[in-house]
Amino acid sequence: MADNPWNFDVPTQMRQFAEQSIEQAKKAMDGFLSAAHKTAAALETQANTAQSGVKDVREKVMSFAEQNVANSFEFAQKLVRAKDVQELLLLQQEFLKSQMQAMQAQAKDLGTAAAKATADTTKRKS
Repeated sequence: MADNPWNFDVPTQMRQFAEQSIEQAKKAMDGFLSAAHKTAAALETQANTAQSGVKDVREKVMSFAEQNVANSFEFAQKLVRAKDVQELLLLQQEFLKSQMQAMQAQAKDLGTAAAKATADTTKRKS
């Protein structure tokens, strides 16, 4: 059996070195996988936070659009009931004033919601 070139003993030190190398590689891979899982979870949290913020802004925009359309129809109904040009001009002036105030409030509210969504997303990244 000593004449068989495929039959040899691996030196103990070489075997220990190989086992240590495999163990170190396994630990490194475990660390990599753990980091990958943490990163994926963080990205998912950020995406959910961002999606929630976008949803809030979208809902506000839709609500504002509905309010503005309702106000426009109400204004149109008042216009058709106006008795003269003077009342028509007064109604138009009141409508424009109220719409400008509403748009300012809506812009402020949207700005606040967008800032909050951004801050929430940024806070989750940290």
